[in-house]
Order: sequence, then structure tokens, then C-alpha cells
Amino acid sequence: MNQKPLVILTGPTAVGKTELSVALAKRIHAEIISADSMQVYRHMDIGSAKITPEEMQGIPHHLIDELSPFEEFHVVRFQEMAKQRMEEIYARGNIPLIVGGTGFYIQALVYDIDFTEQEKDDAYRRQLAAEAASFGNEYLHQKLAKIDPASAKAIHPNNRKRVIRALEYFEKSGQPISDHNEEERSKESLYQFAYFVLNDERQRLYERIDRRVDEMLAHGLVDEVRALQKMGCTGDMVSMQGLGYKEILRYLNGELSYDEAVYILKRDTRHFAKRQLTWFKRERDVIWVNKPEWTYRETDILEYICTMLHQRHIL
Repeated sequence: MNQKPLVILTGPTAVGKTELSVALAKRIHAEIISADSMQVYRHMDIGSAKITPEEMQGIPHHLIDELSPFEEFHVVRFQEMAKQRMEEIYARGNIPLIVGGTGFYIQALVYDIDFTEQEKDDAYRRQLAAEAASFGNEYLHQKLAKIDPASAKAIHPNNRKRVIRALEYFEKSGQPISDHNEEERSKESLYQFAYFVLNDERQRLYERIDRRVDEMLAHGLVDEVRALQKMGCTGDMVSMQGLGYKEILRYLNGELSYDEAVYILKRDTRHFAKRQLTWFKRERDVIWVNKPEWTYRETDILEYICTMLHQRHIL
């Protein structure tokens, strides 16, 4: 199989991917595809820490400012849009460089995970929803534990939607959804890829997160969310579920004080960074780039990444 080259640069939020990704793209003749669930939306610049045209330094960036906040963006849509852009980048003789912190999106692209749903069984789904309403989420979760213990362990009982999806999958296919997911995860990649995870000391990362939130607020995050609200954006929209948007929206709606909103935003962003790192630790074939080991010298980090790309025959 003739595998095409693909480079991934990821890491937890606020670790410093943006600057490094532009420097790397210049070195390896790459175009950047954003693997970020928020930067794809127009009018959502401050809260998503969106790269500015100046920071791009002439490097083409894709999947940024492409959707209206009223549209849904999810892993399947990301996969479709990213694949299309990759083909265009290859046609120009360049390398796609995937940059962003949404690990599930990256996994879906690298291993070409199939999200084609089986034919839905609405009657069975309604029956399960009625059972949950009558007997509680725990009842459904125990039902799942009997047929698919691995999924029951992975899915929280209160995540009713995923519990129902797993029960429905078993009902239709006779196969536990955990087996299906494992098969998808163990697929070989279509690409000759290198998957770099930029990381920092936990305390330093948390300080950067707190500082970034303060900067976002100083640059007008509240006004940005207020403008989105005036456009008609509401808390139940996918775009408004993002960190920074949901908390400030609750403040504007009078559900939280300003200080509470800021506290929750900082706390939840730190928790998010921790979850991102947990995800990357589970991934196969990852190259960890720990900034303290390079005493934070960007040029040395860049040289190391390029050396690894040569070793993997990507350059």
C-alpha cells in the first residue's frame, strides 16, 4: 500500500501548539488543517484562541472560520472536510499537518474510523427511553452490563444516549459495540504518519491556562459571547457548548456571577487539559515532546521533530 505522508501536532490546550505548528509547516512545506471543534466557527475568535491571520505567516490554514455558529460540527463532518482538504494539499505537492487538541477527531482521521450507523430502530430506541424514564438510568446500564460489560465499564450510567446506542447496536447486530470499536481502533492507518504530542509540566500548563483565560477576558470574551447571543445563539447549540462560551453565557443569563463564571471556566479548562492528556496516553504510536526536556527552546524542539520525520521517511 502506497501510504501518503501525514504529520500530527497535538497536545493539551494552551501548551503552545500554534507557534510551533507554523514554524514546522514552513520547514516541511505543509498546509495546516485544524483539528479543533471550535475554531471552525466564524465569530468565535477569542474564546477558541483562534490563530490570527498575522500568526499564520502566510501558511495556508484549513477548517478555520468555515461554519456558522448555527451549524453542527462533529467527528463525521470533520472527517469528511479534512479528507477533502488533504486530497487538495497532496495535489499541490504539500504535506497535511493536522494541528489541534481534539484527540477523537485525530484518531478518526488517522485510522479512517467508520462511523456509518446501522439502520436505526426507532421503536426499540423509544422502548429503551421509556424504560429509562420509568426505572431510571441505572436499570438500563445494568441491562448493558449483562450483554457488553466492556461498554458498561466505559460508559457512565447517566450517559443515557450512549447506553441506548450500545444496547441498540447489540440488538441490531448481535455484536457488542465495544468489539466493533476495538476493531475500528486496531485498524492500520492509510498514512505514513508521525503523531507528536507537545506537553509541559502540569503546574506550568495550569498557570498558562489561567493566564490565557485572563487574556481572553481582557480581549473582550464577554462582548464576543454577548454578540453571539444577539445573533440568536443559545446554550443548547453545539457551537455554544465550547469552553468559554457556555460559562460566559450563563453569566449573561444571570445564572452565575462574573467571578463564578471565571472560576468555573478556569477549573473546567484545567480538567479538559487533563482529559486530553489521558486520551493521548492511550493512543498508539505517539511521539511525546516534553518541553522541559528541551528547556523550552523552540528551535531545538523543531529540529527534533524534523529528525523524527526523516527517521520515519516522511521527509
